[in-house]
Amino acid sequence: MHPQQPYGPPVPPSTPPAVPPAVPSRRTGPLVAALLIGLVVGAGGVGAAWAFAGDGSGEGDAAADASAACGALDRFDESKYATDGPEGDMALNRFGAAGAHSAAAAAGDPAYKPLATAIRDAQLGHANTFKFGPEVKKDLAKARDICGDLD
Repeated sequence: MHPQQPYGPPVPPSTPPAVPPAVPSRRTGPLVAALLIGLVVGAGGVGAAWAFAGDGSGEGDAAADASAACGALDRFDESKYATDGPEGDMALNRFGAAGAHSAAAAAGDPAYKPLATAIRDAQLGHANTFKFGPEVKKDLAKARDICGDLD
């Protein structure tokens, strides 16, 4: 029997492969200019949209966010959360959307803080246990009750 040789790193070639030097293309200048112009025009369009969108108070937006949170929560079916396929994807995204929209509503108007807290508590409880146990279901019921009172 011959002792086996341990595997060693590959031996590099005696001469490194030739790499052609990088030559800048003469066409990059117009491309960069076009990108900068597009960026400026796009930023101007976004700024104009914000300027004409409203007074910026956020109160109407907070109500719309709360309504969106409640809509997502209303269509959320926790029994389908862990299923594969479109039903599971919809449940996962609706649960996340309810949290995002309720947090946005609470940021715009403190009156929506209890809704955001109830949904956040449900999400944290689920994240800790990976189940919709009694505590998580209690938090979801509380959030749904708050949504019922908003109508």
